[in-house]
Amino acid sequence: MYNILVTGVGAIIGYGIINNLKKSKFNVNIIGMDIYPDAYGRHLCNQFIPAILASDEKYLDFIKDIIDTYHIDLVMFGTEQEIIRLVEARKEMGEYYSKLVINKEEIVKLSQDKWLTYNFLLKNNFLPIPTKTNGNFKENAIELGLPFLLKPRRSYASKGIKKIYTEEEFEFYKKKNPDQFMVQKIIGDNNHEYTTAVFGFGDGDYAGPITFKRKLSAEGATAKAEVVNVNEINQLIRQYCSILKPIGPTNFQFRKDNDTFYLLEINPRISSSTSLREGFGYNEAEMCIEFFINKIRPLNKAIKKGYAVRYIADCITYNDDRNNI
Repeated sequence: MYNILVTGVGAIIGYGIINNLKKSKFNVNIIGMDIYPDAYGRHLCNQFIPAILASDEKYLDFIKDIIDTYHIDLVMFGTEQEIIRLVEARKEMGEYYSKLVINKEEIVKLSQDKWLTYNFLLKNNFLPIPTKTNGNFKENAIELGLPFLLKPRRSYASKGIKKIYTEEEFEFYKKKNPDQFMVQKIIGDNNHEYTTAVFGFGDGDYAGPITFKRKLSAEGATAKAEVVNVNEINQLIRQYCSILKPIGPTNFQFRKDNDTFYLLEINPRISSSTSLREGFGYNEAEMCIEFFINKIRPLNKAIKKGYAVRYIADCITYNDDRNNI
């Protein structure tokens, strides 16, 4: 039996990972943690631990202590903040770092800044979405068209992105995020978004890909997904991986404009679509155990075709039950 620690079990990635662990071929003891003691994922785990913020100065010792106390074989992260903190603290983590499902440091840092992603694409002769970090409203309106997007260089799940129509809007939102100012042309539409996952082996090779044509929820996660096989995306993924050489779960997001696929962002981690992927035969949690614990490269498995829709469900806890938690 493997002892697996899953963080952020109160959100969609965390309980997606738990779902996939339970459906894997491995016998697992799942220890979940979250900063919220009433997190839904606590009902799904074998054991639950109240967590502290990744920004807390005691966080590194906290993680080490959990790994030791519960004899953790592997840690899978449901929050991006923890990955960023631990990448920056690799030396302090020492041997503990080998138990963490974390991608290459260079890719994690690249993914944190959309302007760096834009320059990566330019440097490697890929076609990026027209993007700027300077210019006034009139200049950007001429170059990018109206409306255009003003977005933080560092954000996730579409947080902080604003569609700009007027100079007043431009000046207001630019002042709100002066250090993260970036503007971008709007390409394609919401009906042509794609999310692709691979499991990287660190040498440019990988298992996958699996691609969804998707529609987003208001929170920025995939709400509806259809399995597709797009040659243009497959070719781009092959090229990206040959350069970046990702390790473990890696997610690429695209938008199609006319006949061209543009990279929106790279997420070098397990993403919110992970439970949907498992439903079509692509279990990232199982792959993590194979690769990081058993040191075996996961094999490509047949991906089922189909369509998925997410829905809201209820978790009811009665007062008597709460007293026993």
